[in-house]
Amino acid sequence: MAAYTMHPKDLSVHDFTYELPEQKIARYPLPERDSSRLLIYKEGNIQESIYRDIYQQLPSDSLLIFNNTKVVAARLLFQKPTGAVVEIFCLEPPPQYADMTTAMTQKGRVTWICLIGGASKWKPGQVLEKKMTWNDQEIVLQARYLGKEKDSFAIELSWSPESLTFAEVLHVAGNIPLPPYIKREVEQADSDRYQTIYAHTEGSVAAPTAGLHFTDAVFEQLDRKQIHREYVTLHVGAGTFKPVKSDTMNDHPMHAEFIDVSTSTITCLLKYLDKHITVVGTTSLRTIESLYWLGMKTVRQPELPLEELVVDQWDPYAGDGTPLPARTALESLLKYMQSHNLDRLITKTSLLIAPGYTFQIPRALVTNFHQPQSTLLLLVAAFVGNDWRKIYTYALENEFRFLSYGDGCLLFRN
Repeated sequence: MAAYTMHPKDLSVHDFTYELPEQKIARYPLPERDSSRLLIYKEGNIQESIYRDIYQQLPSDSLLIFNNTKVVAARLLFQKPTGAVVEIFCLEPPPQYADMTTAMTQKGRVTWICLIGGASKWKPGQVLEKKMTWNDQEIVLQARYLGKEKDSFAIELSWSPESLTFAEVLHVAGNIPLPPYIKREVEQADSDRYQTIYAHTEGSVAAPTAGLHFTDAVFEQLDRKQIHREYVTLHVGAGTFKPVKSDTMNDHPMHAEFIDVSTSTITCLLKYLDKHITVVGTTSLRTIESLYWLGMKTVRQPELPLEELVVDQWDPYAGDGTPLPARTALESLLKYMQSHNLDRLITKTSLLIAPGYTFQIPRALVTNFHQPQSTLLLLVAAFVGNDWRKIYTYALENEFRFLSYGDGCLLFRN
């Protein structure tokens, strides 16, 4: 595995590209979740399996980490009296809400940061309205344009009956937001298949797709082999699809996303640090690595205010001293949480994992095949080094299916 010596700020995303033919992109999932193919990369070698047999590749008495976020129906379509359609894509709540759950459980009215399709058709001050029937009651949803942000819009959404939460309103009024590279209309089956079977906490606008392949049958096999499961929450934002447009990563701002992790999960990570930890998905990986950097902050600043305990994209590359062992960082984070009477840590991370990054916790990663010139591909390159090209070339030449509804891989760190 070749090592990258360049600082991640100086990396050019153009060095992390490959030719992805349109026909290699999976437009639909396979009929059975766990029948997707699985490429296994270990010690420089590649072999093949299927997700149904992933338990055979993992050591017994090890730990699997999953992201239990739930995709919300974030696409709202409003039709004006003229017939013109305005699409509102609900990205994330503004900072006035403490966390995603607080925002999703607002009743009667909420402010949201959105993208707008057909914004030129929507004049400031004009109220858009949508009426629906649910459980024999009429729901009226209104959208009011508040103002423009840098790359988005602030929108006030209000509804009646006011007893409904925003999560309930989205469930009735919205559509599942398939990624832009799946070039087809959303179908009824997507509401089930673009969601993991263990999705629990609402807030994502994109699925943690590595988890789409897991089924109850797979979990039963993992249980038989004493492979333990733990869950973290990272609410995936639309920034996950944001292309890197800058010449170097220094000018690419990583999107901030909410994470939510319990003290019991951190305790479990500590238990398995010296055994084997596999993360399912890049979002799970970014979450548990963020825990390490949050712990490092509490080591250096035990009195750090809770609102300042966040992860910036360049925190791992600041070069302010030798990294401490993962155990030290996680134990410090637990101590910090206990001193603040927290049984869950809810904060934001903008962690950028790119070649040059030193992994602290996971030994293996389950993930799908990612877009060329994406931050997700940079993460894979950080995990396996230059062999990412070998892996992707093999997948392309052997008819693996790419991106969200495609096949995946199990990558072991060298």
